[in-house]
Amino acid sequence: MISDWIQSGKVRARITEAGALEVTCTGLTTQTKYYKTLLKEFFRKDFPRLRPGYGDYSVHIVMEYAGTAPWMDLDNLAKALLDSLCGNVFEDDHQVARLLVERRSAERDGIWMLAEAIER
Repeated sequence: MISDWIQSGKVRARITEAGALEVTCTGLTTQTKYYKTLLKEFFRKDFPRLRPGYGDYSVHIVMEYAGTAPWMDLDNLAKALLDSLCGNVFEDDHQVARLLVERRSAERDGIWMLAEAIER
C-alpha cells in the first residue's frame, strides 16, 4: 500500500508500496546547500517516521527545469540531497551503492528523488 503524500511548504514525501522514500521539492535554486537544510528540517518536523536502515541503497535524483537549464552542478546537488538522507533513510551516504542523477526539461522547476534499499 502506498502511503499518502505528506507536504510542508515546497517539500512533499511518501513511502511507496515497495518501501522506498519518494520526495519532491518545487522550485530550483543554484544554492545546492539549501536543499540539505530544507529536507533535513522537513524530515525532522513533518516526516519523523523515518528510521535509518543498514545495507546498500539506490538513489535516483532528477532535476527538472522549465526553460533554460540552471547553472547547477549535478554532483553538488546530489551531495546535498544525499546529506539530507543521512540519519533519516540510511546511517551514512557511503551506503549508496547505486546513484543516478539527471537533468531534464519539464513543465515546472523542481527536484524528484527516490531512495530505496537494495535487496541482496
